[in-house]
Amino acid sequence: MKLLKPTWRWFGPDDPVTLQEIRQTDAAGIVTALHDIPHGEIWPVAAIAERKHLIEKAGLTWDVVESVTVHESIKTQTGDYTGYIEKYKLTLENLAACNIRTVTYNFMPVLDWVRTNIDYRLPNGAEALYFDCADLALFDIYLLERKNAAAAHSAAAVTEAAVRWQQYSDAQKQAIANTILLGIPSEKKLDIPGIRERLQHYKHISRQQLRQHLQYFLKQVTPVAEKLGIKLAIHPDDPPFDVLGLPRIVSTYDDIAFILNAVDSPANGICYCTGSLGANPQNDLPAILRMIGPRVHFVHLRNVQHEANGNFYEADHLQGSVDMHAVMKTLLQLQQQQPLPIPFRPDHGHRILDDLHKQCNPGYTAIGRMKGLAALLGLQLGIAGSRYTR
Repeated sequence: MKLLKPTWRWFGPDDPVTLQEIRQTDAAGIVTALHDIPHGEIWPVAAIAERKHLIEKAGLTWDVVESVTVHESIKTQTGDYTGYIEKYKLTLENLAACNIRTVTYNFMPVLDWVRTNIDYRLPNGAEALYFDCADLALFDIYLLERKNAAAAHSAAAVTEAAVRWQQYSDAQKQAIANTILLGIPSEKKLDIPGIRERLQHYKHISRQQLRQHLQYFLKQVTPVAEKLGIKLAIHPDDPPFDVLGLPRIVSTYDDIAFILNAVDSPANGICYCTGSLGANPQNDLPAILRMIGPRVHFVHLRNVQHEANGNFYEADHLQGSVDMHAVMKTLLQLQQQQPLPIPFRPDHGHRILDDLHKQCNPGYTAIGRMKGLAALLGLQLGIAGSRYTR
């Protein structure tokens, strides 16, 4: 039976987790990007080749780019957005020249991933990422002071936010703001006035318009990717619902079906993320995966535990609300129809053991992810073994 390929996200030479350490985790490939290049600018061949050489020198392979960031001008179709699309195409050409042919990206406006707590303490003493609807409402209503913000949140979240606004210290309020601002993909640290300014660019952009902008982008870049043999993989919204009044358009079965149909090409595919999609209890993850089928180009595997009022935290990879067994079984079925291994990575991980005392990128600890990868590899082999006995 053909198996998926285990990979590992690495943030480059400044990542606290080294390539040598990654080799010890049973990951065979690397997922990375040239994070030092400003969003929208062309990735030079020399810089790509240098990074690839560094990875291969460590005995690994560069399997997936995560991400070639889509410039905000493309999402809003303002400014020189056509020029940024042309630069995107040139970056794809340069990646193909270095034989790197899976490219992940997202189309989340302004914000990338959003959490309200990056060191949520679990009963066993480990730390996880957490999303609290009332804390998001507190930020939106009282710190960001967005007009009519309360209407975007549940009545329970608004009521609790008012209570917490009176109870929280200034330091607690600032910690929530700092955590939410972590999800803003910018070359420089943004503050609340900065995010207010960015939100203005989306003031008159509806969900349908943002969908049209994504479709336009895909119609421009997908033919280039197909010609180059590159697989494009859009990442779902994280979390999969509107945030701060911004429309999110990669959150549901219907959203993903629209994207696949918008440009019907094998190059136009999906980065299937169980954590992002799994944060919405209404999403049927195996059904979404079956619908995507052979256009699953890359996979993020992590779990979330649903709580009351829409809150969730990131659970161990084989625990939580996502049926990881059903997902892995479906993935292996799809893998048998593919000529090349589908790359997957353990997405996020708890902060445990020695990593509790180290500086780590939120969610990207060494030991927590290694624990997750070991569990996922064991699950994969267990399912594969049962298939051999039939």
